[in-house]
Amino acid sequence: MKDDTKTIVFVVTFGLPVLVLAFIFGLYAFGCGTTDSCTGIEKPVVTPIPTLVAATMPAPKVGAEAGPLVIKCQVTAVDLIGAWVEAGVPETDSFQFTDMKGQTCTATFAGDVQRLFSEANLWFSGASACTTCHYADIEKATFNLDMSSYAGILAGSQRKDGAATGVDILGGGEWESSLLYQMVYAPNGESTIGRQIMPLGRPASVPAKGPVIFAGTPVELSGE
Repeated sequence: MKDDTKTIVFVVTFGLPVLVLAFIFGLYAFGCGTTDSCTGIEKPVVTPIPTLVAATMPAPKVGAEAGPLVIKCQVTAVDLIGAWVEAGVPETDSFQFTDMKGQTCTATFAGDVQRLFSEANLWFSGASACTTCHYADIEKATFNLDMSSYAGILAGSQRKDGAATGVDILGGGEWESSLLYQMVYAPNGESTIGRQIMPLGRPASVPAKGPVIFAGTPVELSGE
């Protein structure tokens, strides 16, 4: 009888609390799940790692699809302008010059020469284009000179009162006798006529014949 009593006391003392705890845990598990909503604490939201879409790049073009390979000649700015002048200043026809490698090349005014007057930072870093001062409004342009077009360059400077022509800056085809040559050819950083060298602000460190540029194409490749 004593053993039965002890067993009942043991079950009530230890078994009942276990059953109560199991019951409470079951309610928590089914009611709160994995969100901790019963405690008022929110679990951090974990963003799933997105599936990366495979990058697609266009296939490189080869052969005829890549287009023709353009090979440019190298020449100083002054020599290129000089070749154009001595060729009779053609407007649309090509002209020839000899590049720094000694090969004969062909160029055009629109494609190669005009940019020497209209492109900034070409003669030196920070250089203004010649057309910054010498533009189409000749009444306001410096020395009434327009270097923004073929016609303007040929018309010359000092075109006062709207004159159609002024002082020839191209020397009548004699490049080294021209005013333009004397302004852009600068040995030792000085012009040959004691005037300020051009383009405006050009430092003495720029070579006498100006920068070496890429222009024209070798005749053997141009088909001429």
